[in-house]
Formats: sequence, structure tokens, C-alpha cells
Amino acid sequence: MRGSDLIREARRRAGLTQSQLAGRAGTTQSAIARAESGRRRPAFDEILRLVRLCGLDLNVRLVPYDDSHVVQAEALRGLSPEARLQHLKHAVARLRTLRSTMHDPAL
Repeated sequence: MRGSDLIREARRRAGLTQSQLAGRAGTTQSAIARAESGRRRPAFDEILRLVRLCGLDLNVRLVPYDDSHVVQAEALRGLSPEARLQHLKHAVARLRTLRSTMHDPAL
């Protein structure tokens, strides 16, 4: 989600107009409109300040990067279309088996 989207979403969740948020922020409605439209790219600190002026907070976390989908895509890229189809059929069968064991009341 872009900064402009975060500002717009926070303002909408707070039930504020652009003018009301501008008043809280000590700026103009047109400045808020530019930030929300992406015509201006506010710094992270400004995005956070505007979100907080809407009575919300922004929670940013660093999480371990998982590139397993890239590794899988690279492995499948070398297969023929027929081999890819077989691989996917086998994966679907394994997932169906797993799903059925998860729904088994005996477990």
C-alpha cells in the first residue's frame, strides 16, 4: 500500500473530510488532496503524523523474507509444459489428501 493510500484510508476510517484533516494538520485541503492522489509523495514521518491525526496508528514490522515462491518458479521454469501440468496435478492431489485428513473427525 502506498503512502497516499494509507492517508486516504485513515481519513475515511476516521470519517473526516480532506478539509477537516487539513485543519488538524495545519495545512490546506489541496495539500491533503495532493498527498492522497499521489501527486506529492510525503515522507514516512508525514504519513505517520497524518494517520495519527485521524486517531489511528500505523504498525510497520520487519519479518523474515520468504522467497520460496521464487525458488519454485525457477524450478518449474525449466520443465516442459506437460511436466509442469503433471507437477501441478500431483500438488493438487497432495493438498486434497491433506484437506481430507484435517476434516477427519477421528483425528
